[in-house]
Amino acid sequence: MPSTAAAALDRRRVALILFALATGGFAIGTSEFAMMGLMPSLVLGLDITEPQVGHLISAYALGVVVGAPVLAILGARLPRRSLLLALMGFYALGNLATAFAPNYHAMLAFRFIAGLPHGAYFGVAMLVAASISGPDQRGAAISKVMLGLSIAILVGNPLATWLGQALSWRYTFALVAVIAVLTAAMIARFLAADPSEPRQSPLREMRAFHQSQVWLTLLIGAVGFAGMFCAFSYLAPTLTEVTGVSDGWIPIAMAVFGAGSIIGNLAGGWLVDRLQFRAAAVILGWSALVLLVYPLAAQSLWSVLPVVVALGTMGALAPVLQTRLMDVAGEAQTLAAASNHAAFNAANALGPWLGGMAISAGFGWTSTGYVGAATAVGGLLIYAWAKWDERRLMTMA
Repeated sequence: MPSTAAAALDRRRVALILFALATGGFAIGTSEFAMMGLMPSLVLGLDITEPQVGHLISAYALGVVVGAPVLAILGARLPRRSLLLALMGFYALGNLATAFAPNYHAMLAFRFIAGLPHGAYFGVAMLVAASISGPDQRGAAISKVMLGLSIAILVGNPLATWLGQALSWRYTFALVAVIAVLTAAMIARFLAADPSEPRQSPLREMRAFHQSQVWLTLLIGAVGFAGMFCAFSYLAPTLTEVTGVSDGWIPIAMAVFGAGSIIGNLAGGWLVDRLQFRAAAVILGWSALVLLVYPLAAQSLWSVLPVVVALGTMGALAPVLQTRLMDVAGEAQTLAAASNHAAFNAANALGPWLGGMAISAGFGWTSTGYVGAATAVGGLLIYAWAKWDERRLMTMA
């Protein structure tokens, strides 16, 4: 529900706040996904191997998983405006340190540190977006904040790759630090302090967090969303080895995926405002269908590109689960919202790992589609479990 102070906001001010929050999402998305495109530059610049670059990617993801709940708990007493400013300042410093990393081990530490505020920022940003919007517009507001992440895939990642090739990979992370500072300045300018905002305590958040509906929602994200990462992580070798196209098509495919991600975010917000939690079942069913078609579509460039767009639309699950957590988390709003991004990073680890096992077992590059479809079905089963548990809790009340 919007607060008393939020109710007085006009459309222009709401749009400016959402733009500021989405800009922070763009900074985070650019930093997170830049490592894939910068891999050759990092190998040469730090004199390391490709697997070691993979470790840098994992270090960031680990930072997200650790930092999301920890910083959400530590910042529970702070006003959301103050917490957002602190998290963006932290993110700017983490990326600035990354830009000046002298060697591999320092880079490893700085990537972990840079990942710490990721989940907490998105969690608090979603709560702010929902609080300044009407009850029937929460999903749309959340999807607009997530749009920054999708645009980072479409625009930020190619820009980061170009900077790495033309100048140095260090300029990419310095640019992210500048965007983070700009985000903090816009939040400070457009988002006023809300005296009616509910205050939480760390202990109360942790007690309220331990609810079956919260954990089942997070499990849907960790398992059901893994399919997208399973196929996307191995998209480049699938295009070159199965589709038979040159490396020049890989950036185009990445941009196509980013376009699908933008569509998915907007669609997810629209669906959750109309179907509520049932939207999760629709998106998971769609995901399973797309992933089953993917191995067949990969045989031709002109059939695989539309399916890559469809892969990107699976991001529609993010605003749906974020909104669901707001409904079931009770007094654990900040912790649950931040943990949603920890769950998605768990999916980011699970999907490529399962896909890699299938490829290593000799099932081929396109087997990632079938493995991903299985995780989407797994997400549907957890959704059915969550609905059963919800009915059980209602009968007990």
